[in-house]
Amino acid sequence: MRCNPNPRDSRGAALTRVRKAVILAAGYGTRLLPLTKSQPKEMLPLVDRPIIHYSVEEAAQSGIDQIIIVTAIGKRAVEDYFDRSRDIEALLEQKGDFERLEEVRSVSRMANIAYVRQGEAKGIGDAVMTARHLVGDEAFVLMLPDDVMVGQPPATAQLIAAYEKYGASVVCVEEVPEHETSSYGIVAGEEVADGITRLRRLVEKPLPGTAPSNLAIVGRYLLTPAVFEAIEHTAPGVGGEIQITDALQQLADGEGMFASRFHGERYDTGRPLALLIASVAMGLRRTDIGPELRAYLRSLNLNEE
Repeated sequence: MRCNPNPRDSRGAALTRVRKAVILAAGYGTRLLPLTKSQPKEMLPLVDRPIIHYSVEEAAQSGIDQIIIVTAIGKRAVEDYFDRSRDIEALLEQKGDFERLEEVRSVSRMANIAYVRQGEAKGIGDAVMTARHLVGDEAFVLMLPDDVMVGQPPATAQLIAAYEKYGASVVCVEEVPEHETSSYGIVAGEEVADGITRLRRLVEKPLPGTAPSNLAIVGRYLLTPAVFEAIEHTAPGVGGEIQITDALQQLADGEGMFASRFHGERYDTGRPLALLIASVAMGLRRTDIGPELRAYLRSLNLNEE
């Protein structure tokens, strides 16, 4: 997708560069209990990096330089990870392990990171609102780190390109089997370009057999600041949670909204089996350990019960 050299929003005003991302890291991770009882799910390892590392890295590779991470009680490990580790750095320098020293230091250099707390688990819409004062009157990327997305260009860059072309909010989507549509926010509309859909309808976790399409929202959104007002006008749903999909329907009805099909691989890390699959897949991508891991997997006797 080629970028528009003079991008305009839906009202014809010139667009400013997208430079902020909001990453949600306030959830309990109940599907990964008992492990997440004492360990933030965002800090669970994929090879030798925590899950949330991949979202921050993706944002940085897409030109984002300001990141806001929404946390909650018990998430201090997230903040510590992206901070400087001076004791560890001094130890590595003393040992002469300069390659690993640079790797450790690079984590704190990826982007400027600020943190806000969501005091109560009241849904994605409420979590987004906690970052409003830091986002300001700018378009921003919303990232759910449970979805580790590997693409070239990265998923966030794909959304930015669509935003610059169409001048409105964009969600990242992929096709899912019909029997899985009840687990996602599902969107429908008319296709305006290859992989781009102008949205008319968004439904959060439709009942089996009622989904308007098989296009599911996956882990990445690029939202205009109008989303904050939309969330304010969204009534809480089941469990008192404010669903972001309900607010996005307001954007689609008002200033317009698009869906961009993701080109790449997505790995869900929110369930035990999915986390295991993601770990193997990310390991196989690594040049340092991939060949040995591949050889080990081939040596397994998979006929054993």
